[in-house]
Amino acid sequence: MTKVKIVYASITGNDEDIAYVLTEKFEELGCDVDMSEVSQTDAADFEDSDICVIASYTYDQGIVPDEALDFYDDMQDLDLSDKVYGVCGSGDTFYEDFCRAVDEFAKRFEDIGATKGAEPVKVELDPNQDDIDHLDNMVEQIYKKAQEMDL
Repeated sequence: MTKVKIVYASITGNDEDIAYVLTEKFEELGCDVDMSEVSQTDAADFEDSDICVIASYTYDQGIVPDEALDFYDDMQDLDLSDKVYGVCGSGDTFYEDFCRAVDEFAKRFEDIGATKGAEPVKVELDPNQDDIDHLDNMVEQIYKKAQEMDL
């Protein structure tokens, strides 16, 4: 059974909602899913999964949220070359750096050798039905990539 680790950072509840959407879809596909909040998670937990997903909001002037900084930094010591990743998150287009943390996490995954399973999904504030459809599609693409890699 494909093991999925979903880590989220959420200040308003939007990214927690996103994480639940992802969890539900991965479970529909028959995956074993573990979801946790970033400050309660060790980056090394990704090493025990086949698929690694982060859902994060962007803080202040387009940076990774404070509660996720240690996790983000600890990721650089991992070798996830045999893992598939996905990244998504919520933001507000009012800000110039809309969902920049999503891009930062995607770059970190690339830097440590993980395989991109799907393009990142950026959600305006809380997820509406179109966003949920995009998130479900992202999950399906990630799952398909994991199957292609025999994970």
